[in-house]
Amino acid sequence: MIPQNPRIVVSAVCVYDAAGRLLTVRKRGTTKFMHPGGKPEAGESAVEAAARELAEEVGIVIAPADLTLLGTWIADAANEAATDIEATVFSAPGVWDAVPSAEIAEIRWLDLDAALPADLAPLLTDHVLPALKA
Repeated sequence: MIPQNPRIVVSAVCVYDAAGRLLTVRKRGTTKFMHPGGKPEAGESAVEAAARELAEEVGIVIAPADLTLLGTWIADAANEAATDIEATVFSAPGVWDAVPSAEIAEIRWLDLDAALPADLAPLLTDHVLPALKA
């Protein structure tokens, strides 16, 4: 039997600005940029966690019912060695401004038509960006 990596369950959200750029965040003490999001709290659904984390991390308040499911993927965790994440990713309608809060050290808007920076999380490069371009 092949041993499996530990798995962290998270929710994340694709958010865009008026220029059509995708919001990415870097958490304190880390080097990779990813979607805003995080782990669900006890009794919280994936979409409820996504909406809560979006408000906590970047100040964007949106009702869970307004988020649209993009997909669920398993990817290498960006900041934990030998760990997988199971991420349920949603899209937020409209255009937004964001302010780094909580554990977010930095935000960066990603131009999806430009060359991608090397410091993006595997979930983003391997799963979400291909799904957005499909």
